[in-house]
Amino acid sequence: MESSLSTISAGGHQLAYEALPGSAPGVVFLPGFKSDMAGTKATALRDWCLRRRQAFTRFDYSGHGQSTGKFEDGTIGRWAADAVAILDQVTSGRQILVGSSMGGWMALLAARARPERIAALVGIAAAPDFTEDLMWAGYPEDVKEVLRRDGVYHEPSDYGEPYTITMRLIEEGREHLVLRSPLTLPFPVRLIQGMKDLDVPWRTALRLAEHIGGDNVEVTLVKSGDHRLSEPADIARLEAALEQLSESFKRPIVL
Repeated sequence: MESSLSTISAGGHQLAYEALPGSAPGVVFLPGFKSDMAGTKATALRDWCLRRRQAFTRFDYSGHGQSTGKFEDGTIGRWAADAVAILDQVTSGRQILVGSSMGGWMALLAARARPERIAALVGIAAAPDFTEDLMWAGYPEDVKEVLRRDGVYHEPSDYGEPYTITMRLIEEGREHLVLRSPLTLPFPVRLIQGMKDLDVPWRTALRLAEHIGGDNVEVTLVKSGDHRLSEPADIARLEAALEQLSESFKRPIVL
């Protein structure tokens, strides 16, 4: 990583992050499940903010990337607390949260915890409540039995080595579900979702948009888009949304 990599202490772990100074609102990128801040979207947004001289922060959850801890020890609550710690200890002023996949759920939890710090939220294939609605609900009974008996299941992945899924991840995730209770977000929300996403059904974006309390919510469906949404056209679409949100934030309110 770049020489500007730093760490903070949170929850007994050292969280690795990079923060670039610049204008408001800042942009914070929240990676996905078993992903890290070195991915295509995070790197592209870093360069975009650098060109605009706009503040930018990216980080690794505990057990991910260059942060300390074991992935299999992580939980939804732990990773959400990591995101809030980054907000509290690294950033200042209001931020646009950009959450990819699981990062979308983490962004929603961080926004619910610190609504006064959020200028806007962008979800890229956002996966709220995925441990319950996509994992547990989608597992056949024999996999559920393995989890109940052994406490762990090694789930095959299209993105590399198998995911280590623990029963604790599933059970603890139920304490942080956002689609079962009111979710009022008093700031703009933009959801970008591929319709060829094999990991997060595209109707999840519509369900989330309908559930959010607040009228400034827009969904962009990309018919040819996959889960990653990392192609040049996808990055350009994301940057355009961020530019619009950033400029709207700076624009004075006319009474």
